[in-house]
Amino acid sequence: MISTFSLQQTQFEESLDKILLPPTNPNAEVMEILGYKLVYVGGACPRNYRVYTDDSMIGVIFQHITHWSNGVDSLRYAEPVDAAVGLDDFMNVARVSKATTEKLPTEEELLDKEFDALTSDEWERLKRYIPAAKHLVAA
Repeated sequence: MISTFSLQQTQFEESLDKILLPPTNPNAEVMEILGYKLVYVGGACPRNYRVYTDDSMIGVIFQHITHWSNGVDSLRYAEPVDAAVGLDDFMNVARVSKATTEKLPTEEELLDKEFDALTSDEWERLKRYIPAAKHLVAA
């Protein structure tokens, strides 16, 4: 006897397989536009597309009846390439702003961390670290 749950689980897994198809899969519905690959995920209105540059997914754009949009701004685009470029530009700016606002811990802060919690990069920084000489007072 097939339970309703197992039937729903099977249908869910099959739909996930279709949604997660890479742009290189021959069964994927792919639209190639000026440096981007749009892979249809699902939906009727809006239709959802994953946007790839090379082999990296940068986000999702949506095809409405009258326009295209992306998930990062409230603009309406006439062409899918414009929505993809807007998304790509936003992601590039977000990467840059994250990199400039992200501060590495100082060596003094690293010394306060547990040894097991240190990354290999942090270990390398600590190997090269020479503490500043404090004023020594003879007793």
